[in-house]
Amino acid sequence: MEIKSVVTALAALAQESRLAVFRLLVQTGPEGLSAGKISETLGIPPSSLSFHMKELAHADLVSSRQESRYVIYSANFRTMNELLGFLTENCCSGKPCKPTATSDCAGIEETQA
Repeated sequence: MEIKSVVTALAALAQESRLAVFRLLVQTGPEGLSAGKISETLGIPPSSLSFHMKELAHADLVSSRQESRYVIYSANFRTMNELLGFLTENCCSGKPCKPTATSDCAGIEETQA
């Protein structure tokens, strides 16, 4: 992962609402949640949520898809794992650490966005 992407991702997560949204989407898994359900669950007004989702999408931390009238957001586990890998690549005396979310716990393939 390039430094610029790391800084963009960390900057996107360095805000209380965006961090809460990202953690909720990670907890939810690859099926994701509608914007309305995210707003309702976290108590974030829809107009504010739209801004936060744009920032998370810009950092490639979330993806969206249209289902009927709803926009469904999902965490991008690949980017999350790349970020974790970058942050931990020199820990443990230079021995590689395993990412927190493997394809098993995320329920998706490692290469899937």
